[in-house]
Amino acid sequence: MNSRERVLKTLRHEEPDRVPLDSGSCSVTSIAAEPYGALKRHLGITEGSTAIYDIIQQLAMPEQWYLDRFEVDVVDVTRAYSLDTSGWQDWELNDGTWAKIPPWIALERDGDDWVCRAEDGTVLGRKPESGQFFDQTYYPMEDVDPAEYAHPEKYAGKTIWARLPRPLAHLSADPEFPRLLGEAARDLYENTDYAIMMNSGTSLFESAQFLRRTDYLLMDLAADRRNTEILLDHILEMNLASVEKQLDAAGPYVNVIKLNDDLGVQNRPFMSPAMFREIFKPRFKVMYDLIKKKRPDIFIFLHSCGSIAPLLPDLIDIGLDIINPVQTSAADMDPGVLKREYGKDLVFWGGGVDTQGSLPFGTPEDVATDVEGKIAEFAPGGGFMFAACHNITPGVPPENIVSMFDTYRRFRDY
Repeated sequence: MNSRERVLKTLRHEEPDRVPLDSGSCSVTSIAAEPYGALKRHLGITEGSTAIYDIIQQLAMPEQWYLDRFEVDVVDVTRAYSLDTSGWQDWELNDGTWAKIPPWIALERDGDDWVCRAEDGTVLGRKPESGQFFDQTYYPMEDVDPAEYAHPEKYAGKTIWARLPRPLAHLSADPEFPRLLGEAARDLYENTDYAIMMNSGTSLFESAQFLRRTDYLLMDLAADRRNTEILLDHILEMNLASVEKQLDAAGPYVNVIKLNDDLGVQNRPFMSPAMFREIFKPRFKVMYDLIKKKRPDIFIFLHSCGSIAPLLPDLIDIGLDIINPVQTSAADMDPGVLKREYGKDLVFWGGGVDTQGSLPFGTPEDVATDVEGKIAEFAPGGGFMFAACHNITPGVPPENIVSMFDTYRRFRDY
């Protein structure tokens, strides 16, 4: 059974020959540049370079040696654009090692910090000297009149996410973008047996947060629902147009499409199930319906961190196929309960090792125990893609990364 067959069987809730593995197919199942470089040094791998395709999270695009060594089953559709680093800039990581960043990424020093500016000089994001990520510092709709809620497209370009795009996404407004995306997808489909992930780059709740600011948006939802729903409807229109363009270009070759919306914090959802049901569920359904109508063979992947168990029945009801990252360290996200309650309807893509606990702070033996237990809970009956609970972050020892992969390999077979 090849990788694509293995993943598709898993997504159909059938037991494949082994639990499939994802490490690097998208911006929430990847590995940061620092631990990637440390892993290469630990393993004695000297060829190649570390390409940072997501500068905000400092994520590395895994090279072919990584896919081969750890037997990864799924890749990002734009992978080739992240590995062709000709003309890329050198970038020094916090640990003193070097990586490559795309040439369209414009960063400046502000004292000891790195900053990203808009064309008018506004600082949109900042990475402190000792920080590992860029933090958003400017919210373009923070102080606008509510009459502007009908025009988020006027402000969307003035966020850090728009200013620091990933490879190929930097050409999303170019007339050539559909052709380039389609060719990248077709090449992977015809010349590899990997399953193919399309990172749509779209969100609804999160996009409103990036524009308005999280605390303001939460107050808006409670105190100014009418105008907030106007904002959400216009963000949804933008998202639908973007996803439709991507599906038209690459849909025949893609197996999974990733949508983003962190709906939970550590101990509960951001909002009550009733509010989610009234405001967000109908709008999510419009997006899911569009995807299923255009490409009924594509599986919908929702990345949503935190404690989101109370929202899962509604997400299942509107056609969600896959939930990620399965943050088992959050409240009410016990693997056994999730599998028992929702395993017939949802694929759990992630949850394979705790990225808040054992992976960064435990011993290799702690990691092995965690991985073995998670596979035992999630794997029976299919519907489980092994991946860490979110990205492998700076500070994770290479010995723990190796332990994660080695333990997965020992217990992955059905």
